[in-house]
Amino acid sequence: MKSTLRYICSPILNHFESGEGPYSYKKSHRTILIVVGSLFLVLSSLSVGAIVATSQLGAAIPILVFFITGLVCLIVGGLGTDRAVAKIWGSK
Repeated sequence: MKSTLRYICSPILNHFESGEGPYSYKKSHRTILIVVGSLFLVLSSLSVGAIVATSQLGAAIPILVFFITGLVCLIVGGLGTDRAVAKIWGSK
């Protein structure tokens, strides 16, 4: 199952897993990345609820940004290699 998900998400993962040389990885980085990604998805969901309640489409762009950010964080945190997690954190 994980290999199938990695194949489906390979365009995102390939960007973060590329590179050579040393990198600094800590297990806590992966955990924090998953938590932050989940928080972004919750924020996106709450914003969708607010749009439905108020019938104003002005918040569509922030919702899209929060959703994409949360999704990328969860994909890299859940399926990415240690190098991908270190690269998203900017660790070298």
